[in-house]
Amino acid sequence: MQRVHLNPEQYRRITVAAAWSLAVIIVTGAAVRLTGSGLGCPEWPNCTAGSLTPTRAVGFHGVIEFVNRMVTGIVSVAVIVAVLGSLVRTPRRRDLVWLSCGLVLGVIAQALLGALVVKKLLDPPFVMGHFLLSAVLLANALVLVWRAGVSDGAPNPITVPAVVHRLAIAVVVLAGAVLVTGTVVTGAGPHSGDAGNSAKISLRATRLNLRIGDVARVHGTTVMVFLGVVVALLIVLVRTRASAALYRRVTALLGLLILQAGVGYWQYFTDVPSGLVAVHVAGATAVFAAAVMVLLGCRTPRLSNPAMPPHVERIAAFVPSSGIR
Repeated sequence: MQRVHLNPEQYRRITVAAAWSLAVIIVTGAAVRLTGSGLGCPEWPNCTAGSLTPTRAVGFHGVIEFVNRMVTGIVSVAVIVAVLGSLVRTPRRRDLVWLSCGLVLGVIAQALLGALVVKKLLDPPFVMGHFLLSAVLLANALVLVWRAGVSDGAPNPITVPAVVHRLAIAVVVLAGAVLVTGTVVTGAGPHSGDAGNSAKISLRATRLNLRIGDVARVHGTTVMVFLGVVVALLIVLVRTRASAALYRRVTALLGLLILQAGVGYWQYFTDVPSGLVAVHVAGATAVFAAAVMVLLGCRTPRLSNPAMPPHVERIAAFVPSSGIR
C-alpha cells in the first residue's frame, strides 16, 4: 500500500480548517448558553439517561445542546487530522507535531471540562474555564497555522524593533485580561444558560455573587487600557516604518476592538439582550485571534520589504523616528 504524503501547502490548509473549527465552537457554545440550553442535555456523554440523542422530554433546548456536542465532534476530527497530517507531512517537522498534539490534548480537556459543566449545573467558574480554555486552544491553532506557513529550515528571528515586540506581547496579555474580565461579567449577568426547561427543571444554574455594574466597569477599564496599548503600537509602527504587514494587522485589530467596545456599551445600556451578547462573544473571539496574529507578525519572515501605505508615509514624514529601538 502506498503511503500518504502531504506537501507543506496541503498541511497548512488542514491547520487553517482546524483553527476555523475551534473559532466556530466558541460561538456555538455561546449560542447554547444564550438560548438557555446549557442543561438541555442533562447527562454526559448521553443526552439523557439511556439515550445518546435528545428525547421529546428535553425538547428544543436538548436539540440545541446536542447539536453543539456534534460540532465538538467535528472539531475533534479536525484536530486529529491535524496530528495525522503532521506525521505524514513531507518533510516531517517536530514543532508541527507537538503543536498539533497540543490541540488534541486541549480538546480532550475541553470534553472533560464540559462534563463537569453539566454535572455542576453550569456553575459559573466551570463555564468561564470552558470558554477560556477554548481561547487557549484557538491561540495554539493560530500558532500552528503560522508555523505551518514558515518555510522548512527558515530562520525565525524577531523582525521588528524591540519596542514593537514588547508592545505586541502587551497586546496579547491585555487581550487575555479582557477575556477573563469579560467572563466575570457574563458569570454575574442574567444569562445563566439554563432556561429551566431541562430534565433537571428544579435545579437552576447559579450566578456569581457580584454586582454586574462593578464588574462591567472593571471590564470596560481593561478594554480602554487594551485600546490605548494598541494605539501606542500603531504610533510606534508609523514612527519606525517597521513592517507594512504588521501595520495592517494592528489596524485590523484596532478596528475590531472599536466595534467590540461599541457593542459592549450597547448591550450594557440595553439590559444585555442575548442577541448582542452573541455578537459580543463572536467579536471577542475575533479580537483575541487578531491580537495573537499581531504578535506572530513580529516573527514572520519577510521575503521583501513592502512600503507602508501612502497615507502612512505621509503621516510618518511629520513624525520623528529617532530613538526607538
